[in-house]
Amino acid sequence: MDLLLHTCCGPCATYSTEFLMEQGYAPTMYYYNPNIHPYKEWERRKESLEKFAALKQIPLLLEEEYELSAFLQQTVFHEEERCGLCYRMRLEKTARKAQELGVSVFGTTLLISPYQNRDLLCQVGEELAAKYNLTFCDLDLRPGFRRSQQLAREYELYRQGYCGCIFSERDRYYKPKKKG
Repeated sequence: MDLLLHTCCGPCATYSTEFLMEQGYAPTMYYYNPNIHPYKEWERRKESLEKFAALKQIPLLLEEEYELSAFLQQTVFHEEERCGLCYRMRLEKTARKAQELGVSVFGTTLLISPYQNRDLLCQVGEELAAKYNLTFCDLDLRPGFRRSQQLAREYELYRQGYCGCIFSERDRYYKPKKKG
Protein backbone atom coordinates (compact mmCIF):
# COMPACT_ATOMS: atom_id res chain seq x y z
CA MET A 1 0.00 0.00 0.00
CA ASP A 2 1.36 3.41 -0.98
CA LEU A 3 2.20 5.80 1.84
CA LEU A 4 3.44 9.39 1.72
CA LEU A 5 5.91 9.68 4.56
CA HIS A 6 6.76 13.12 5.89
CA THR A 7 10.48 12.75 6.52
CA CYS A 8 12.43 15.01 8.83
CA CYS A 9 15.93 13.64 8.17
CA GLY A 10 18.00 10.71 6.94
CA PRO A 11 18.59 9.02 10.30
CA CYS A 12 14.88 8.93 11.17
CA ALA A 13 14.09 7.63 7.67
CA THR A 14 16.38 4.60 8.00
CA TYR A 15 14.44 2.43 10.40
CA SER A 16 11.08 4.05 9.63
CA THR A 17 11.15 3.04 5.96
CA GLU A 18 12.58 -0.39 6.77
CA PHE A 19 9.80 -1.09 9.29
CA LEU A 20 7.03 0.32 7.12
CA MET A 21 8.11 -1.82 4.17
CA GLU A 22 8.07 -4.88 6.45
CA GLN A 23 4.46 -3.94 7.29
CA GLY A 24 3.53 -3.92 3.60
CA TYR A 25 3.75 -0.21 2.87
CA ALA A 26 5.50 1.29 -0.15
CA PRO A 27 6.73 4.64 1.22
CA THR A 28 7.51 7.73 -0.75
CA MET A 29 9.48 10.10 1.44
CA TYR A 30 8.49 13.75 1.49
CA TYR A 31 10.87 16.43 2.76
CA TYR A 32 9.05 19.50 4.01
CA ASN A 33 10.62 21.03 7.10
CA PRO A 34 10.31 24.81 7.30
CA ASN A 35 11.15 24.67 11.01
CA ILE A 36 14.80 23.75 10.52
CA HIS A 37 17.23 26.54 11.32
CA PRO A 38 19.71 27.73 10.19
CA TYR A 39 19.52 27.29 6.42
CA LYS A 40 22.79 25.32 6.30
CA GLU A 41 21.27 22.82 8.76
CA TRP A 42 18.17 22.48 6.56
CA GLU A 43 20.41 21.90 3.56
CA ARG A 44 22.57 19.30 5.37
CA ARG A 45 19.52 17.31 6.43
CA LYS A 46 18.09 17.44 2.93
CA GLU A 47 21.38 16.24 1.42
CA SER A 48 21.61 13.43 3.97
CA LEU A 49 18.10 12.32 3.09
CA GLU A 50 18.88 12.45 -0.63
CA LYS A 51 21.91 10.23 0.02
CA PHE A 52 19.78 7.72 1.93
CA ALA A 53 17.03 7.73 -0.72
CA ALA A 54 19.57 7.03 -3.47
CA LEU A 55 21.28 4.32 -1.43
CA LYS A 56 18.04 2.45 -0.69
CA GLN A 57 16.24 3.46 -3.92
CA ILE A 58 13.26 4.88 -2.06
CA PRO A 59 11.28 7.59 -3.87
CA LEU A 60 11.80 11.08 -2.45
CA LEU A 61 9.84 14.27 -3.06
CA LEU A 62 11.46 17.52 -1.97
CA GLU A 63 9.96 20.89 -1.21
CA GLU A 64 12.90 22.94 -2.43
CA GLU A 65 11.81 26.26 -0.93
CA TYR A 66 13.19 27.12 2.49
CA GLU A 67 10.07 28.43 4.23
CA LEU A 68 11.47 29.53 7.59
CA SER A 69 9.39 32.73 7.48
CA ALA A 70 6.16 30.73 7.29
CA PHE A 71 7.24 28.66 10.30
CA LEU A 72 8.14 31.76 12.30
CA GLN A 73 4.83 33.45 11.43
CA GLN A 74 3.05 30.44 12.92
CA THR A 75 5.16 30.05 16.06
CA VAL A 76 6.59 33.39 17.21
CA PHE A 77 4.74 34.54 20.33
CA HIS A 78 3.22 31.04 20.61
CA GLU A 79 6.21 29.26 22.11
CA GLU A 80 4.15 27.06 24.43
CA GLU A 81 2.21 25.66 21.46
CA ARG A 82 5.10 25.70 18.98
CA CYS A 83 5.47 21.91 18.63
CA GLY A 84 1.79 21.39 17.89
CA LEU A 85 1.80 24.27 15.41
CA CYS A 86 4.89 22.85 13.74
CA TYR A 87 3.43 19.33 13.55
CA ARG A 88 0.25 20.73 12.03
CA MET A 89 2.13 22.81 9.47
CA ARG A 90 4.27 19.90 8.26
CA LEU A 91 1.59 17.23 8.40
CA GLU A 92 -1.01 19.43 6.69
CA LYS A 93 1.35 20.01 3.77
CA THR A 94 1.97 16.25 3.68
CA ALA A 95 -1.76 15.44 3.73
CA ARG A 96 -2.42 17.92 0.91
CA LYS A 97 0.45 16.43 -1.10
CA ALA A 98 -0.89 12.90 -0.51
CA GLN A 99 -4.32 13.97 -1.70
CA GLU A 100 -2.79 15.66 -4.77
CA LEU A 101 -0.88 12.45 -5.60
CA GLY A 102 -3.85 10.16 -5.00
CA VAL A 103 -2.16 8.45 -2.04
CA SER A 104 -4.66 7.55 0.68
CA VAL A 105 -2.24 7.02 3.59
CA PHE A 106 0.26 9.45 5.08
CA GLY A 107 2.57 9.36 8.08
CA THR A 108 5.71 10.89 9.54
CA THR A 109 9.16 9.80 10.65
CA LEU A 110 8.70 12.08 13.65
CA LEU A 111 6.94 9.10 15.26
CA ILE A 112 10.31 7.40 15.73
CA SER A 113 11.65 10.01 18.11
CA PRO A 114 11.31 9.54 21.86
CA TYR A 115 11.82 13.33 22.06
CA GLN A 116 8.64 14.18 20.12
CA ASN A 117 5.15 14.28 21.61
CA ARG A 118 3.63 11.12 20.11
CA ASP A 119 0.12 11.76 21.44
CA LEU A 120 0.02 15.25 19.97
CA LEU A 121 1.48 14.06 16.66
CA CYS A 122 -1.19 11.35 16.37
CA GLN A 123 -3.95 13.77 17.34
CA VAL A 124 -2.89 16.23 14.65
CA GLY A 125 -2.43 13.43 12.13
CA GLU A 126 -5.91 12.02 12.80
CA GLU A 127 -7.53 15.46 12.55
CA LEU A 128 -5.86 16.07 9.20
CA ALA A 129 -6.73 12.58 7.97
CA ALA A 130 -10.39 13.32 8.67
CA LYS A 131 -10.15 16.75 7.01
CA TYR A 132 -8.58 15.36 3.81
CA ASN A 133 -10.38 11.98 3.80
CA LEU A 134 -7.12 10.06 4.25
CA THR A 135 -5.69 7.55 6.71
CA PHE A 136 -2.94 8.56 9.13
CA CYS A 137 -0.38 5.82 9.74
CA ASP A 138 0.21 6.03 13.48
CA LEU A 139 2.46 2.98 13.92
CA ASP A 140 4.75 3.34 16.93
CA LEU A 141 8.24 3.58 15.49
CA ARG A 142 9.97 4.49 18.76
CA PRO A 143 11.24 0.96 19.47
CA GLY A 144 13.47 1.41 16.39
CA PHE A 145 15.04 4.69 17.49
CA ARG A 146 18.39 3.17 18.53
CA ARG A 147 18.48 1.06 15.37
CA SER A 148 17.91 4.20 13.28
CA GLN A 149 20.98 5.78 14.87
CA GLN A 150 23.01 2.63 14.21
CA LEU A 151 21.88 2.54 10.58
CA ALA A 152 22.69 6.24 10.17
CA ARG A 153 26.26 5.54 11.32
CA GLU A 154 26.52 2.54 8.95
CA TYR A 155 25.28 4.63 6.00
CA GLU A 156 27.45 7.59 7.08
CA LEU A 157 24.48 9.95 7.25
CA TYR A 158 24.64 13.32 8.95
CA ARG A 159 23.22 13.01 12.47
CA GLN A 160 21.97 16.17 14.14
CA GLY A 161 21.65 16.91 17.84
CA TYR A 162 18.35 18.81 17.98
CA CYS A 163 14.91 18.79 16.34
CA GLY A 164 15.89 21.60 14.03
CA CYS A 165 13.91 24.63 15.12
CA ILE A 166 15.46 27.83 16.40
CA PHE A 167 13.78 27.33 19.78
CA SER A 168 15.16 23.81 20.15
CA GLU A 169 18.62 25.03 19.18
CA ARG A 170 18.39 27.71 21.86
CA ASP A 171 17.26 25.19 24.47
CA ARG A 172 20.15 22.92 23.54
CA TYR A 173 22.87 25.53 24.05
CA TYR A 174 21.49 28.28 26.28
CA LYS A 175 20.97 27.60 29.95
CA PRO A 176 19.59 30.68 31.73
CA LYS A 177 21.20 31.63 35.00
CA LYS A 178 19.10 30.92 38.04
CA LYS A 179 17.92 34.01 39.88
CA GLY A 180 18.84 34.47 43.50
